Amino acid sequence: MKRTQIQLTEDQYKLLKEISSEKNISMAEAVREAISVYTSTISAVPREILVRDALSLVGKYSSGKKDLSLKHDDYLEKAFKDEGQK
Repeated sequence: MKRTQIQLTEDQYKLLKEISSEKNISMAEAVREAISVYTSTISAVPREILVRDALSLVGKYSSGKKDLSLKHDDYLEKAFKDEGQK
């Protein structure tokens, strides 16, 4: 095994400590488990397939907005606000 050092936010540290305590494992083991779970989910589909699928959607849908590429953050913020008011 390789030894390494990481920096965590206070909340991340507390959560990691809780998880390791609940599972009765070291904090290092909890980090290794988290990395294993994360990497197993992201590597389940080859990158080439993810890129192909993403590119197949380009131009498929239309928002009707001519300035979407420039003001996407504004539109997204409005959509979140509208959704929160429902």
